[in-house]
Amino acid sequence: MTLITDNKALAAFCHEVAGAEYLTVDTEFMREKTYWPELCLVQVAGPGAAAAIDPLAPGIDMTPLFDLLNDPAIRKVFHAARQDLEIFLKLTGRLPLPVFDTQVAAMVCGFGESVGYETLIAKLTRARIDKSSRFTDWARRPLTEKQIKYALSDVTHLRPAYEKLRAQLEKNGREAWLEEEMAKLAEPTTYLPDPRETYRRIKSRGAKPRQMAILRELAAWRELEAQKRNLPKNRVLRDEALVEIAHHTPQDPDQLERIRGLGRGLAHGPMGQAVLAAVRAGMEMPEADWPQAPQVRPLPRGIGPAADLLKMFLKMRSDATGVASRLIASAAEVEQLAAFGEESDVPALYGWRREIYGAEALKLRDGQFGIALNDGKPVLVPTV
Repeated sequence: MTLITDNKALAAFCHEVAGAEYLTVDTEFMREKTYWPELCLVQVAGPGAAAAIDPLAPGIDMTPLFDLLNDPAIRKVFHAARQDLEIFLKLTGRLPLPVFDTQVAAMVCGFGESVGYETLIAKLTRARIDKSSRFTDWARRPLTEKQIKYALSDVTHLRPAYEKLRAQLEKNGREAWLEEEMAKLAEPTTYLPDPRETYRRIKSRGAKPRQMAILRELAAWRELEAQKRNLPKNRVLRDEALVEIAHHTPQDPDQLERIRGLGRGLAHGPMGQAVLAAVRAGMEMPEADWPQAPQVRPLPRGIGPAADLLKMFLKMRSDATGVASRLIASAAEVEQLAAFGEESDVPALYGWRREIYGAEALKLRDGQFGIALNDGKPVLVPTV
């Protein structure tokens, strides 16, 4: 098995695969104890060579690899690319574009929703991957031959899988569909959350608008603190503690100490002062600046049957095209489409989604088409 731990071998490997049309790439990382993922291994496969590069090796300079991955003439193929791309963006300040995500491509090609790597490889290449090293501690050294073999299998088997997916996309004329989805992965903002928006992920049922303003300040502080200290957010303060603080609005360390899970040391220390400052910022915020609940148009009464009809049609189009229904439209989007038609402004009304579903769904909603059974199968039929 090829494990690269020195600069000479890394430079030689990168030179060998530099002219490739595409490279398959994967990473192994640890994140349980940190905010930022800790890169432990990078696997790359080209036309005639594959290697696992050890970024933890003493004295290794990863620049040749990063330069290779940032070459716009080479397509980088990942499976479920998001976390891998986040790592490279953090380390280099750039995304290794252009990117091809085989998990998304598989959804477009009819392999179901969020298909796993082992399942996809088995379906496309009939190869079986040993899963026993999946939950290994990739930060421990030395790596075993079994670990390296497992890691390399994530890129060597991906090459024939990519070739088959690409051929299927070309055959079906769906390359442009995938490009629409890859454009989302190419946006750096996808991986850099706005600290002032992180409060939206915290469950805070029944919170009043002023409490939401305080929670927003607290969540933003925690996000930045977690980044600075490189700790998981819940290791700084748990969601439940933030919600309790926003509800009780403590004004001094003694009051803050009474919040469950904080304790005297935290409440009376520098972090307690930062928490109290966030509470004050939320309390003093003008009402006009309070967070506003997402403006979702309420569904009219009696829309259920129309939504059910469009959901049935979504299933029909998913079966007919082989595209996972969740990739075309969510249940909530279908309900909005049923209620408000073109004015719903949902993703299903744009691009390839409109082509295979949205346009005809509007006609079905407006009564221009109906659904009938033909030899026991539902089909779309004109009503006039």
